[in-house]
Amino acid sequence: MENQVPLGKTIAVLLLGAFIAILNQTLLNVAIPHLMNDFNVSATTVQWLSTAYLLVNGVLIPITAYLIESFGTRKLFVTAMLLFTLGSLICAISPGFTVMLIGRIVQASGAGIIMPLVMNVFLTVFPPEKRGTAMGTMGIAMMFAPAIGPTLSGWIVEHYTWRILFYMVIPLALLDILFAFIWLRNVSKLTSPKFDGFGALFSTIGFGFLLYGFSSAGDKGWTSATVLLTLIIGVLFIVFFVLRETAMKNPLLEFRVFKYDIFTISTLVSATINMALFGGMLLLPIYLQNIRGFSPLQSGLLLLPGALLMGVMSPISGALFDRIGSRPLAIVGLIITAISTFEFSKLTGETPYGHIMMLYTFRSFGMSMLMMSVQTEGLNQLPPHLTSHGTAMSNTVRQVAGSIGTALLITVMATRAGIHLADYSNTVTTTNVALTEQVGMLGTQMATAAGMPPEQGSSLALQQLYGIAVQTSTIEGINDAFIVATWISIIGLFLSLFLRRARSRPRKIKPER
Repeated sequence: MENQVPLGKTIAVLLLGAFIAILNQTLLNVAIPHLMNDFNVSATTVQWLSTAYLLVNGVLIPITAYLIESFGTRKLFVTAMLLFTLGSLICAISPGFTVMLIGRIVQASGAGIIMPLVMNVFLTVFPPEKRGTAMGTMGIAMMFAPAIGPTLSGWIVEHYTWRILFYMVIPLALLDILFAFIWLRNVSKLTSPKFDGFGALFSTIGFGFLLYGFSSAGDKGWTSATVLLTLIIGVLFIVFFVLRETAMKNPLLEFRVFKYDIFTISTLVSATINMALFGGMLLLPIYLQNIRGFSPLQSGLLLLPGALLMGVMSPISGALFDRIGSRPLAIVGLIITAISTFEFSKLTGETPYGHIMMLYTFRSFGMSMLMMSVQTEGLNQLPPHLTSHGTAMSNTVRQVAGSIGTALLITVMATRAGIHLADYSNTVTTTNVALTEQVGMLGTQMATAAGMPPEQGSSLALQQLYGIAVQTSTIEGINDAFIVATWISIIGLFLSLFLRRARSRPRKIKPER
């Protein structure tokens, strides 16, 4: 490590990079319905723009411990930001969905390194008893992106083009790279570990096939041979990866961190939080824009109060964490999250805008107690030499869980919407005399009003009825997905009961300030 570490400037550079990466992700969420229309793709296809991003994050994060120990903070951060900038440019000029997806993958290859790197620096330079406040302060910057992202995105998409969402982050990223060259220094020792190529290959295949299986189930069905085969291959290669890493003296990803019970529980709780969070972030814009017809700006404004509340609560939650630990915060936060998520399973075609905003804000309040505190508690239990591996493992599990949660909930939405539509179709038959008479009366009224033959009026009435059935089926599919998200939150709540305070450990590295 270098002799002088300009702590304030180092953290400022890292937080700006993290802010840009998070801002880009939140900018895209509101634009998802527009991308579905522009690229003419379904919800199960377009969700790959988020799923692939999270997956590449999950695949890359296992090697961040190796990268940090091999290249150091400065070189690694600059490389990650360059990759993120290149990916943003590809997305901005993409002529179709495939190129857009490639751009997102390149973006993610940089963003996947940034977040674990930021976490590792904070764990290195702050002692355990101050990490809650430090993480809370970091949370202000991290939550500011989700606060302005949806509203800014909604305004841009409504008045201009979604391509600006990618063009606008490029100068910010280049500015941060310039600051990194001037200010950033290494804050940890380089150990030059040996790279485990087979481990990286096993983890990439395992996580990739597993997520592809979950994502494909919406189109192909859970009993499809393709879905079952990819899920089996994914699980097998993850098992191979775990067996290889546990047998190695210097593994790519240290699974021995799970010997520490608080770390294990906190990682599982964080996984459930991410599964519920990321899926909900995709479901709501689809409901608001595609079903209810709200503009992108209205969708963004609806999410704004909740995101601002998370930013305000972040330092408060951090200070509370330092005083009382993560367990009380996790229990209260997950109760609020479970209740509000369940309320989202009652959406209709007439649910008031203000009611949805209130629910989302309430849900964000619960999430604000969880995001930093649970993960920090687990990492506090680890000895200093496992800090980078613990950060990598925690972020890997969270990102992969977020990917699976997104794929699972979108798949549940698509599958259940299809089932509900089939039920409606079975109802609309010639044997249903009462419904047939009502359709006939409606067709007659439409034909009379439009001055057309009765046969055309009946056809229009059936088309209108089918459109209503599709809309209602989709809403019910979204509601079913939120029910699944509620159960995921309840599982997290149960696990949070076993959290306890981690014993403070001395730091191995103490940078000069």
